[in-house]
Amino acid sequence: MQIETYGQDVEVTPALREYVDSKLERLSRHVDQPFTVRVQLCLDKPNHKAEANVTLAGKALHADASAIDMYAAIDLLADKLDRLLLKHRKKMVDHHRGESAARDGSFG
Repeated sequence: MQIETYGQDVEVTPALREYVDSKLERLSRHVDQPFTVRVQLCLDKPNHKAEANVTLAGKALHADASAIDMYAAIDLLADKLDRLLLKHRKKMVDHHRGESAARDGSFG
């Protein structure tokens, strides 16, 4: 997983960059293949805003979050990305190969 963090009208300090990396680190447990996350931090007065684009093989996911504090916005963004990747992973499961009542003969 590769994380790119940049700011729009906000200076991305090493502390902010490290916080983003630590929060988004848990996303790699949902995806086996390498992927890229581009995080943009900006100030949308009076709130702070964090946006992210996740690029998977053949798929792009987007999430954004805003809060009073930049750290709170990053927390919300990490939660949203976590849910998005879980949803994406469940869509990728082949439902035709799983167990079903028709294959077991238990329906009827």
